[in-house]
Amino acid sequence: MSKRIVIFNHKGGVSKTTSVYNIGWLLSQEYKVLVVDADSQCNLTSLILGDDFEKYYLDEETKKQNIKDGVSAAFEGRPNPIEAVKCFSPKRAKNLFLLAGHANLSEYEAALTFAQTSNNALATLQNLPGAFSELMRLTEEKYSIDFTIIDLNPSLSSINQNLFLSSNAFIVPTNPDPFSIMAIDTLTTTLPKWMKWKKSAIDTFSESAYILPEGEPKFLGSLIQRFNIRNGRAAKPYRNNIDEIKSKISNEFYASISSVGMTLDNKSEEEFKRDGYCLAEIPDFQGLLPKSHVAQVPVFALTDAEIKEVGSVLTGMIKKRDDLNGVFIKLKTTLVRLLANV
Repeated sequence: MSKRIVIFNHKGGVSKTTSVYNIGWLLSQEYKVLVVDADSQCNLTSLILGDDFEKYYLDEETKKQNIKDGVSAAFEGRPNPIEAVKCFSPKRAKNLFLLAGHANLSEYEAALTFAQTSNNALATLQNLPGAFSELMRLTEEKYSIDFTIIDLNPSLSSINQNLFLSSNAFIVPTNPDPFSIMAIDTLTTTLPKWMKWKKSAIDTFSESAYILPEGEPKFLGSLIQRFNIRNGRAAKPYRNNIDEIKSKISNEFYASISSVGMTLDNKSEEEFKRDGYCLAEIPDFQGLLPKSHVAQVPVFALTDAEIKEVGSVLTGMIKKRDDLNGVFIKLKTTLVRLLANV
């Protein structure tokens, strides 16, 4: 059975999409991985499809193979059931499968909001809360998926709430800035409210054709990203914010989500706890990022030839790439270990 991880923070610009892409790509070297684009901006889909992005939504064979059309049978009251989506895989990551996004996914927001707050008053709405989970389940079965990683938009919308609660685990990506610190305060109060709603609603939708999955998403940790390095550590302007993020995560945030069963038993993870439940500190990709977009691979998968530099610039970029590769390999190892307890 596939384990679902949602990478979520309602603050924008914290590299949610990049994290889904990089972690999914790296895990796919050993496992079968489904990445789900639930952001109407479709940035994850664009990253993976590259130059074929527009063609995907125009071609008869692929234009309906996306998350919105995948659940349309439930949301538009069609008599046919939800079916698995046909997924795209990159040439250099054959075990990575994309459940593509759709620019108009938010059209289903109002109906889902009403379905999740009406206490099943209307029979026509009872199948909506479990629709996204059913689409993922069928697609996971079709491709024998080991891990599903979900990219959400930066909001506290009902679709985000639904996909978050349909997951087994979650990661909170952050940047070392004051706005990320403020966002953690909001998540500290919002995520337990979402979980309490699910516990109160699970029986309401137990007879639906598409059942809302049971269980609490478990917190795997945070990511702190997009900062510059000086002398082997985060530059001075970022260090205080990094420390404050770790403090908030390990104290108020952790206590709040623990109260509703959203934490793992980390008694054996003392080092992880001492580091503020930070899965990884990932510095800025700098000049490697545009090169990875051209090559349509993550920064750590760039070949020397794809970097397209010479001399000391090439040497510096190779070192940067290899350092990042080490960070992501360590992150992958940690995630697989933690997910074994989910």
